[in-house]
Amino acid sequence: MNQSRTGTLKVPGATLHYEVSGAGPVLLLIPGGPADAGAFAPIRSEFSDRYTVVTYDPRGLSRSPFDGEPQDTSVKTFADDAHRLLAALGTEPAYVLGSSGGALVGLELVSRHPEQVRELVAHEPPLTRLLADADEHARFSREVYDTYLSAGVGPAMGKFLASAGLDGDPPQPPAGPTPEMAEAMVRMQGNLDFFLGHMWLALGDYTPDISRIRSLPITVAVGEASEGQLAYRAALALAERLGKEPAVFPGDHGGFNSHPEAFARRLDEVLGTR
Repeated sequence: MNQSRTGTLKVPGATLHYEVSGAGPVLLLIPGGPADAGAFAPIRSEFSDRYTVVTYDPRGLSRSPFDGEPQDTSVKTFADDAHRLLAALGTEPAYVLGSSGGALVGLELVSRHPEQVRELVAHEPPLTRLLADADEHARFSREVYDTYLSAGVGPAMGKFLASAGLDGDPPQPPAGPTPEMAEAMVRMQGNLDFFLGHMWLALGDYTPDISRIRSLPITVAVGEASEGQLAYRAALALAERLGKEPAVFPGDHGGFNSHPEAFARRLDEVLGTR
């Protein structure tokens, strides 16, 4: 098996931690929410025989510190970081898988730098602004943020997870969490203050330029077990606006963790690489 190598990349205002493994065309994995490169630990090894797999910690999370104090960070800035990372690693267009909030970053990346993206799979992007009850979700986002400011991480995350339908046990691979996954979970817990305090409102307010991305190589993906959940409904709304059928993947919002082998096979099918 190919060994993973790690590196850092200086970007305006921060330093990114990234990890590279495997060989072949680049597959960039963009994590969502407070997660980091470790979110894809169960699935990374499924790809390393045929892709150069690139994962990273977005700025402000885990091992990617700001130069100074944490700053409110927009989807545009996260996408610019992904653009700079791809540019630093090579010139060929990359396959990109973005999960949840990472799918928002992927959408902004392909919109601004289409020459860098061979195909984007946007897995359950939580584009609440596309829903019929968008104003209600905007009010709720502000309520979660205010709860964080007044009561802290626990009550705010409780509100968010219950509303999104994600308040059950997080998905795990069949053999259970590995030590690497356990470490990633600890880091993610440490990221919740930055997620709620500096990412949350920007993610909730994001809307892609539909007219700009309609002709770009984008597949909108949903989990077969996510039906009815917030991100699932938002993904369907995006697919409808793009005039595309959503691709159904194994598992739910974290299917790449709970069904890594089946998820990898499905991604190969969607990308047309197998």
